[in-house]
Order: sequence, then C-alpha cells, then structure tokens
Amino acid sequence: MVEYIIKRVLLGLAALIVVSALTFLLMNLIPGGPFLSEKAPTAEVLAALEAKYGLNRPLHQQYFTWLSDILRGDFGVSFKMQKNRPVIVIIGEMFPTSVKVGVFAMLWAIVAGVSLGCFAAYKRGRLTDSVLRVVTTTGVVLPTFVTATILLVVFAGGIFKILPVIVDKNAEWYAYILPCFTLGLNPMCNIARYTRSSMLDALSQEYIRTAYAKGLNTAAIIFKHALRNALIPVISYIGPMIAYILTGGFVIETVFSIPGLGRYFVQSIQNRDYPIIMGTTIFLASFVIIMTLAVDILYRWIDPRIDLAKEA
Repeated sequence: MVEYIIKRVLLGLAALIVVSALTFLLMNLIPGGPFLSEKAPTAEVLAALEAKYGLNRPLHQQYFTWLSDILRGDFGVSFKMQKNRPVIVIIGEMFPTSVKVGVFAMLWAIVAGVSLGCFAAYKRGRLTDSVLRVVTTTGVVLPTFVTATILLVVFAGGIFKILPVIVDKNAEWYAYILPCFTLGLNPMCNIARYTRSSMLDALSQEYIRTAYAKGLNTAAIIFKHALRNALIPVISYIGPMIAYILTGGFVIETVFSIPGLGRYFVQSIQNRDYPIIMGTTIFLASFVIIMTLAVDILYRWIDPRIDLAKEA
C-alpha cells in the first residue's frame, strides 16, 4: 500500500509538471499580453512592466523561475485583475464559494444517482426503468449551458420568476438551488446509469440467488449485499466527478454570475493574467490528482479483495 501511494504521488507530480509546461507554453503562444488593452501603454511603459515581472526573458527562463517559486509555495502576484495581490490569497478567497456550490451539487448527484440506479435495476424491463433510462440519457447528452439557460428561463426569467438569476456572496440559500441542480444533473445521470449497469450485474450473481433462497428481504439483498459490489465501478467515476464539481464548474459560475474560482479563472484567461491562470491550473490539477488517489484507496476499503500492492 505505501509503495503504491508513493508511486502514485510521484506520477502525480510528473503529471503536474507536464500540465504546467503545456499551459505555460500555450498561454504564451497566443498573441497579445496582459498589459495590452484598448488604451495600450507606450513602448517605454510596456518595456518597464515586462522587465518588472520578468516577461522580457526567454520563455524557458520564465518557466523555470515560475517552477522554482511554486516549489517554495510562491504562486506569484496578479498582473492585472487584482494588481499585485498574491495569487494564493485570491484562490483562497474564491475557492470556498465554489466548494459551497459543489458540495450541495455533489451530495444530491450521488444520493439521487445511486438511488435511481438501484431502483431502475430492480424495475428492469418495466415502464419505470424505460422512463428513467430516457431521463438519464437526456441529462447526459444535454449540454450544461443549455440546461442552465432552460432553468433560468423557466424559474428565474420569464415563466415562474421564483428564484434569483444572479448568485452573489450575500445570497440566500434558495439562490443556490438552480446552480446546484444544474451542476449536479449530468453527474447524477451518469451515476444512475453506472449504478443500474453494475446492479444488474451484481443481482445476477450466485450469492444474490443464495440470499433470496435464504429468505432475506429485498431491501437487505439490494442495499447490503448487491450495492457494495456494484459501487466499485461507480466510484471510479465519482472520484474525478467530485474534483470537477467542487471546483464549481466554469460554465455554471459564469452563467449564474457566481463569484467562485471557476468564473474567476475564465476572467483571468480573458484578461491574460498569467500568474492567476497558472496558479489556478495547478491548483485544480492537484485537486483532481488527489481525488483520484483517494478513490483508488477507497477501492480497497470497499472490496478487500483488491490488492493495491500489485498495482505498484
């Protein structure tokens, strides 16, 4: 187990280096710069700004300087959006809002997805199963921004007008209903589909037939015996899903004007604020890697037959 975790951590660090290098390269290949706008500064002022922030040096020197600063915990300062403010402070201010939206979206997606998947498997071949399959398939293929737009038109903009359109820092709890529902809809549908498929496989096993033969009630068979094994492939999806949801979802935060890290990341790209782009990318990539490792370890807890040492 320890050897496996060490190996995965090293692979994660290598992945972070690759992600950071590609992001840095692509970011600098795009024409323009953080100090160019409609009222562009003079050549002298632009040269002074580039010299101040080290943008006049070769790209490889800029990257290795940034990498050495990151290893010391220095994410740099914002060039433009919040000028000279530390990036790590900005991330610390924005991320809790994304987490608030993400936690509620994650909880309802997992609870509803697993429940509907089990129910659909139990009602296999019946009308209920067919309806749930149509609903979950629609939720999977429907783009997030389309779902958000429909919900805004129906519940906030033109028909019922019972929920607010914009979510700010002082918003009431009900203002988070639409963004949380929208953010969790696609993951919920995927979880339901995975759970149904896994449950159908688990319910066809010999130990389930034995449980029925012993006279155990249906609820005990499904939730105590079948569900535990059926959750293993579902968890492989839930790990990256949690990482995605807890970052808030870029589209959701932009559509609902939520002051979270995802929306701020989009704005930093539009404003070419390099330190924020790089800092946010590394932060989110690290989060995904950590969640993936946590899920792999969780496999061992759910199914003791899985030997992580063999994977190392």
